[in-house]
Amino acid sequence: MPTIFEKLYRGELPCARVYADERVFAFMDAGQVNDGHVIVASVQPYETLMDADEETAVAMMKLARRLAIAVEREFGADGVTILQANRVAGWQTVPHLHLHVLPRVAGDAVTLGWPRRDPPIERLRELAARIRL
Repeated sequence: MPTIFEKLYRGELPCARVYADERVFAFMDAGQVNDGHVIVASVQPYETLMDADEETAVAMMKLARRLAIAVEREFGADGVTILQANRVAGWQTVPHLHLHVLPRVAGDAVTLGWPRRDPPIERLRELAARIRL
């Protein structure tokens, strides 16, 4: 079963496309949080960032950067939030790799928060040792 983003990329559903190449494409989010809210998605239907090949991940971030510059300029944004979520527990709502480029305006009421734990430096070093590359 194709994802909604596959259908958008193939033109089976309407969208306001901003960019497309062989790896990534971008289109205006139908649920515009602020004017200029763009989705960047992989052409291949990877479910998460961890499933994607490195070239696609790099292409997505390069495009997100270019779009962030453009939407900040064109929409007079005070800043830009770039959000990428994986799996339901990570807030992913569409099972196809994508990220949001969201122009922000002071006082726009968009929130994203989590409780800070503030562990001691010793604990941080233990955690870092488990994932050091």
